[in-house]
Amino acid sequence: MKVEVRDLYFKYDRDILKEITFALDKGSFTALMGMNGSGKSTLLKNMAALLSYHKGCILLNGKEMKEYGKRELAQNLSYIAQNNAPARIKVYDAVLIGRKPYIQYFPTEKDHRIVREVMEYLNLQSFSLKYLDELSGGEVQKVFVARALAQEPEVLLLDEPTSALDLKNQLEVMEIVRKYCQEKEIMTIISIHDINLALRYATNYIFLKDQRIHAHGGIEILNSQLFAEVYAVEVDLYHLNGHSFIIPKKEVTGEGADNGKESR
Repeated sequence: MKVEVRDLYFKYDRDILKEITFALDKGSFTALMGMNGSGKSTLLKNMAALLSYHKGCILLNGKEMKEYGKRELAQNLSYIAQNNAPARIKVYDAVLIGRKPYIQYFPTEKDHRIVREVMEYLNLQSFSLKYLDELSGGEVQKVFVARALAQEPEVLLLDEPTSALDLKNQLEVMEIVRKYCQEKEIMTIISIHDINLALRYATNYIFLKDQRIHAHGGIEILNSQLFAEVYAVEVDLYHLNGHSFIIPKKEVTGEGADNGKESR
């Protein structure tokens, strides 16, 4: 699987994304980063075909996304939105919904086997008969991850999957997603605000600023100047025990200051 975004433009009442161009390969784990209002969520929604871009194209394995039918697209790509509200549905059934793109009339034994395997991988077996709205925030998020993985996607899009979780659950969710996607060679693109969490797990980075891609690449593009340019905060970048992390120094005023509004 290869994803190519070429000269993508999208706007509401104003421009949100301009000249977005990048390509990602099978098995890559990419952190989509930038300040509030930079267009991270909007870009993911365009890639998930939840929004229709105004110019440019998105190619999945060389085929324009708009040429995919809904079922075919769902068999190739899964998307986890921000702030999923837990419904009054049993956990097993919630995960089984991930098999919908493959079910003709009734779930087959293969569908049930995949659901059981994914739930076992995420250690959700004991929650099978519980209702989703009875679970903690971390448990709910794992169920939505399980549902997305049950789709057997080649591309997994996650929009701020750890924003409402405590540290333990943040690490668990990110560890599960990275490990599973590495094993299955699933291309993963995750919108994330926690810079240190992104540095811990991602292999590739896309930084958005002023509606455009400001920087794109692997760990080699990371430096203190980049974070100051994108986030308007001076930081020190450190490397320890195979991990990179930042520590902010002081706020930078002027261009790039947060407008306080997240892109829709």
